[in-house]
Amino acid sequence: MSGLVLKLAPKERVLINGAVIENGERRTRLSIKTPNANILRLKDALHPEDAKTPVRRVCYIAQLVLSGDADVGDARPQLLSGIEQLSQVFFDPDSSRLLQSATNAVIEDQFYQALKALRGLLPREERLLATAAQ
Repeated sequence: MSGLVLKLAPKERVLINGAVIENGERRTRLSIKTPNANILRLKDALHPEDAKTPVRRVCYIAQLVLSGDADVGDARPQLLSGIEQLSQVFFDPDSSRLLQSATNAVIEDQFYQALKALRGLLPREERLLATAAQ
């Protein structure tokens, strides 16, 4: 993740390589120079009990890698399999682009980018589930 820039709001928390960092009273901009640093904004973090839908479960696996709670070697096949399963449901051009981006990111061990792409599917999943419930 060379060159990643984090813009943090006051008191926002972020997990960087397993350490929770809380911003001070002012907005801050951090430049992350270490390649492949594991970074997760805690405001974006899914709680285990919230990982109940297909997209959320795949996002949660990526999150576990970023937090250091899952081994990359174990998580990669699970993520790729989950993304493949999602591609059977989300086949519109925009969703396909997000899934391809997530796949490429997982292959390149860029789990933050994978999570970011997968999170783009959450609103679509919510609409699909709401329609199916009617």
